[in-house]
Parts: sequence; C-alpha cells; structure tokens
Amino acid sequence: MPIVTSKKMFEDAYKGGYAIGAFNVNNMEIIQGITEAAKELQAPLILQVSSGARKYANHTYLMKLIEAACIETDLPICVHLDHGDTFELCKSCIDGGFSSVMIDGSHHSYEDNVKLTRRVVEYAHDHGVVVEGELGRLEGVEDEVKVAEGEGSYTDPDQVQDFVSRTGVDSLAIAIGTSHGAYKFKPGTKPQLRFDILKEVERRLPGFPIVLHGASSVIPEFVEQINQYGGEMPDAIGVPEDMLREAAKMAVCKINIDSDLRLAMTATIRKYFAENPSHFDPRQYLKPAREAIKAMVARKIVDVLGCNGKA
Repeated sequence: MPIVTSKKMFEDAYKGGYAIGAFNVNNMEIIQGITEAAKELQAPLILQVSSGARKYANHTYLMKLIEAACIETDLPICVHLDHGDTFELCKSCIDGGFSSVMIDGSHHSYEDNVKLTRRVVEYAHDHGVVVEGELGRLEGVEDEVKVAEGEGSYTDPDQVQDFVSRTGVDSLAIAIGTSHGAYKFKPGTKPQLRFDILKEVERRLPGFPIVLHGASSVIPEFVEQINQYGGEMPDAIGVPEDMLREAAKMAVCKINIDSDLRLAMTATIRKYFAENPSHFDPRQYLKPAREAIKAMVARKIVDVLGCNGKA
C-alpha cells in the first residue's frame, strides 16, 4: 500500500472513539518494531519524523525505510513531519514525499502563527498533503523543541474556531497538560489533564480532529530498568494511560509517542550490556531492543489507542 494522508484515518477515528498512534522514528530498528506490531494488530499508523531525526538519519534513508515498511506490512501509513517550525522545512518535507506536516507556530504571536500556518497550508494542499497546526505551548524538551518550565501555556478555546477557519488546517494540536520528554509532572503531584479544555474545544469544533503531543506514559518498568543499570531517572513521571484512553474516546484522533520508544530501546540495551559485557555485535543488542519497542507499541495500540483491527 502506498503512503497515505491522515484524513480518512482521523475521520474513522473520530467516529469510532479511538486514536491513531503517531510514533517518532529515527532508525531501522525503531521503524521495524513499530510497524511489525501494527501489522500483527492491523492498526493504521502514523510514522513521524522530527527535524532532528532528519538530520541524524537523513531524509532519503528514512523515506526508503518507511517505503519498505509499507511493502512489508501493506498497512495504511502516514508520514508526518513533527514540529516543523519554518515554511522552508515543511516545504522540503512535502517536496520529499511526506504526506502530512506539522507547522508549529506556537512560539510566535497569535497573528504570526496564523499567517505562517496559512502559508504552509496553501502550499501543502496544492500538493495533496495535510497540515497540523498548534495552539498553546507544551513545556519540556524533545529534540530541538525546548520550552522552559513556566513558559508553556494552555490552549485558549476562544481562539480555536478563528484559527482553524483562517488557516485551513486539517488537525489541531492543543495543550491540556501534557509535556515533552520524560519529566511531565513534578514528583508528589497527581498527574492531571485539562479535560475541561478538551471538551470546550470539542464543542467549538465538532467533528474536528485534535492532537495530543508529549503523550508518552514513561512506562515505569523501563525507567526502573534504566535506573537499575546505571541511570538516574527517579523523578520521571509520564501521562497515565487511562487519561490518554479517555482523550482518545473524545475528540483526540492522534496521540504522539516518542519518549516511551527511547526508554524501551535504551533500557533494553543497558540491560543487555550489563548481562553481556563482552559482546560487541550490534545485531545482538539491537534485536532485543527492537522486540521491546514492538511489545510496547502493541500495548499502546490495544490498551491506549484502541485502534487495533482498524486498518
């Protein structure tokens, strides 16, 4: 199956009360683990690439790996630019075969965000590509996205109708309490998402697909494994999976997952080297890392996203 846009995925997800997993990819093993899980569970899929991933792995290499995944799985796969921050970056990805791009103008003023987003939408739609915009700012660090504590802001529901109408975006990322990275909530506090904001956005944009960034759950067993084998992550707290499932039953049609992939791979490799300190064959430690990613993604598809069997 060829690469597709997320348009029909989101229409079906909204009607069906589930969400599509948008998993960040950086190399072959990550792509294989994600897509093998999705194939076994017949789940539609978004593979997203950040600016940092393009610099690390090279646009052409990543596209060819994703094309191979389309052939191997015969699944509907959307290729998405995560957190594009300039028109030029979005254009490069559109011209390079991406079927979806995010233009993140949330660091600009509202009017400048509208102007930049509209420019990207016009170019993307002329090339059959869909666009995700963003209102509100998530705190945290992910690749080149860095928003310090106290500089984030919740999405203002009063702005969403105007923003969508003036820009023409196909989906909207909102800020309701998630954050990038593994440290989403302060130790000792109870993680909460602002479902009141989500409900109000849903009321104002009926049927419109909403996106959650920074939605990794920071799976405790991987954090414990990293700490056991020399890491220092005792305060890593992610988004509870039951909250994400609740959001998926509402207007949220796309849930982004990156940190959990990194933790699964890193925890497994650290454990492997602790138990096999003399081994040096990359295939030996990357194979169990790939299997850990596959198992984690399968769990997300079934228990959090609810998109198994929806391909």
